[in-house]
Amino acid sequence: MKKLLFFFYFLTAGMAFAQQNVSGTITDSSGIPIPGVNILEKGTSNGVTSNFDGKYSISINQNAALIFSYVGYATEETLVNGRAIIDITMSDGEALDAVVLVGSRSPKRTAVDTAVAIDVIDIAEVSTQIGKVELNQMLQYAAPSFNANKQSGSDGADHIDPASLRGLGPDQTLVLINGKRRHQSSLINIFGTRGKGNTGTDLNAIPTSAIKRIEILRDGASAQYGSDAIAGVINIVLKDKVDELTGTVSYGTFLNNPDGDFPTGTPNTDGFRLDTDKDGNVLGEDKDFDGASVKVTANYGFKIADEGYANFTTEYLTKNKTLRPGYDFRKGFGEAAIDGFNFFGNLAIPLAENTEFYAFGGRNFRDTDAYAFTRNNPTERIVQSIYPNGFTPRITSIILDNSISAGIRTTTDSGWKVDISNTYGKNNFHYFIKGTLNASLGDASPTDFDAGGHSLSQNTINLDFSKYYDNVLSGMSLAFGTEYRTENFIIFAGEENSWGTYDTNGLLIVDSENQTQSIDPVTGQPRPGGSQGFPGYSPDNEINRSRSNLSLYADAEFDLSESFLLSTAARFENYSDFGSAFNGKLAARLKATNNINIRGSLSSGFRAPSLAQIYYNLRFTNFSGGTASESLLSPNNSPITASFGIEQLNEEKALNASLGFTAKFGDFTATVDGYYINIEDRIVLTGNFPAPQIDNVETAQFFVNGVDTKTTGLDIILSWKNNLDNDSSIGATFLANINDMKIESINNKSLDEATFFGPRDRAFLLASAPDNKLSLNLNYNKKWFDTGVSITRFSDIELVDYGGAIDYYEAKIVTDLNLGFELSENLKLNVGGNNLLNVYPDQQGPDSDSGGYWDAVQMGFSGSYYYANLNFKF
Repeated sequence: MKKLLFFFYFLTAGMAFAQQNVSGTITDSSGIPIPGVNILEKGTSNGVTSNFDGKYSISINQNAALIFSYVGYATEETLVNGRAIIDITMSDGEALDAVVLVGSRSPKRTAVDTAVAIDVIDIAEVSTQIGKVELNQMLQYAAPSFNANKQSGSDGADHIDPASLRGLGPDQTLVLINGKRRHQSSLINIFGTRGKGNTGTDLNAIPTSAIKRIEILRDGASAQYGSDAIAGVINIVLKDKVDELTGTVSYGTFLNNPDGDFPTGTPNTDGFRLDTDKDGNVLGEDKDFDGASVKVTANYGFKIADEGYANFTTEYLTKNKTLRPGYDFRKGFGEAAIDGFNFFGNLAIPLAENTEFYAFGGRNFRDTDAYAFTRNNPTERIVQSIYPNGFTPRITSIILDNSISAGIRTTTDSGWKVDISNTYGKNNFHYFIKGTLNASLGDASPTDFDAGGHSLSQNTINLDFSKYYDNVLSGMSLAFGTEYRTENFIIFAGEENSWGTYDTNGLLIVDSENQTQSIDPVTGQPRPGGSQGFPGYSPDNEINRSRSNLSLYADAEFDLSESFLLSTAARFENYSDFGSAFNGKLAARLKATNNINIRGSLSSGFRAPSLAQIYYNLRFTNFSGGTASESLLSPNNSPITASFGIEQLNEEKALNASLGFTAKFGDFTATVDGYYINIEDRIVLTGNFPAPQIDNVETAQFFVNGVDTKTTGLDIILSWKNNLDNDSSIGATFLANINDMKIESINNKSLDEATFFGPRDRAFLLASAPDNKLSLNLNYNKKWFDTGVSITRFSDIELVDYGGAIDYYEAKIVTDLNLGFELSENLKLNVGGNNLLNVYPDQQGPDSDSGGYWDAVQMGFSGSYYYANLNFKF
């Protein structure tokens, strides 16, 4: 009997532990395979990971349960129950837990799992809950250390917003799309603007409706990604969803009602809050609303074969100007008008089991329109028969931005991932000046001019190798590769009468000794040539310059144990025009407990001078407190520049360090990261040097390796979300950036410091790094309804005006409100207001840089904005 019982026990135990093979495919909600998913037999250490195609195979107990886990997705658990094939669809998890493409080349890193600070922003959520129509302005409120300023009276910067991370220059942040380097704008900021002397990437050329998410690496990354990554990296991940049409129709407008005792004016004073014609002259009564915008977007994707996709986006935007109070010499102070159209695509086509072809890119067209400074009588710059009451020129532009990236990625039998790609991009900025004149032509002057422009193109070839080793230490990731990049910068001339000066016979002056310049009969002064507001580029300004860059990189991440991660990177760069640079990085993360990570990094960085900073040149009219003067911006390679004692440009050199922690306790997540950024030889634009030795020019300025700066700061993100029941949830997020930039030294050598980089220039540089930005976001969701309140505090800043006085702007608090209503399964309506309480900056005197009652500050200068968005999904 005992033998029989033993045999029965043995038989049932054997049946209980009978093994079987289970296989299947793991995809996301869009049907896209997910590689690297961890599949674990519950209660054991038996596990595998899915391959490149999301497929897996595992031998397990027939009665076991399988656990499927992957960072960025909700963990799934299922009973096998004798099934041989189990396919799993994983749903998205918290954004903060999403797998990141930037900052780490390991396929298993999340935003809270990396050794450096990374923000992951769900742009679909942000775009519906923030009424802003441009990407820069959305990120201003969604990321703690991202800064963007709307400009007015800053020429090209009115049309392309300068933006930055941690208060550094717009060109010290590298932008990637799907991990590939994005080309910069051809515009260089030279007038009274944030990012003065810098180029940058035009984020507004990328349609928000094409973006799946944005990853912001808030750490120096030159050793990983090359030049421009001193402040960090912004990686834009494009949508890849299929079989779904989504889109938005939105309308918004500004309340034109600043608080304050501002004059309503007459045509010959300030023109505040009065409708104007194309020349800035008053037409009628006050307008209660202005700056109205309409935005229409559509996104659709479809499958290619079983595992490929193609996703396309179109976006149309039209936005009117705003008009805010300005002084007599600035009757057109306000935001620029925009008419734009975007098209973007993102696709992947399987070529073999582990190989695919991919491509993405798009085209952005923008027709923009902004006011320049007003020309009042009497002045030699006006022809009274054309403009008897003076005029306000309009600087308009046609901006074309095209890009295409294509490549092949594959996984070899040994597990190496290989990616070869080519990325091309070009930005073309063409000026057209309207409502203006060339005073030297007198009555015969046209009032519209083609003023020429500039373009920047960039082509990048990448070859990348990477592999993750599960069985080395507790995990090891290796990556190396090479990049070859070429750049081309062009300035092209405008029509002759946009830049020429003419004699009394209407002939272009080519011999100043034998030709007589026209004299203004009112002032008795020579009438200047060129289009007023912005002079055209002449053939003397034309350039066509190129350079190449070859780089090699290697990086590795070692999970030395379950709790300790060590990351290293090194990169060598060689530029054809100025030489080589070598940079390295070391970062680490320690899991102090199951809920707390401690992380830090130390790296060197650099930024090569842009082609625009080396070769840009222009003669222009400089306004100082309403007084105009002729100025020359001389190229860095010019003998004129050398004669002033200005040396050739070298690269900017940086040292970055960071230390912080992440914590996750149930519904609460926190990241706190301190940083230190020391930059030597920052490239800036000097003040105006007297230049009597140059014909028809009063002053000259130059690009120089002018200052050394030290920036310290703290980024804080605290997030809490709780499900109240099956139908509702509540959440709160606190974002903070505390920043302190100091100018350590001014590298003026024997030149006069006050002219080289005086108090006003220093104030502009420091104002690009506000002391702090604090934001509290509260959200509530319940089935068909959701609401969000955002309260943002912008710190005080100080500027120095043209008269040398301090312009002080007190800290301000801006409140935003959004209400969402699910009208049906396919329709959702969002209504709300940004700056709901209509808060404005403090009023300044007539020597303000912008000529308005305010300068360009973080919070903006246009007041309350009300909007409605209708979102559809089919």
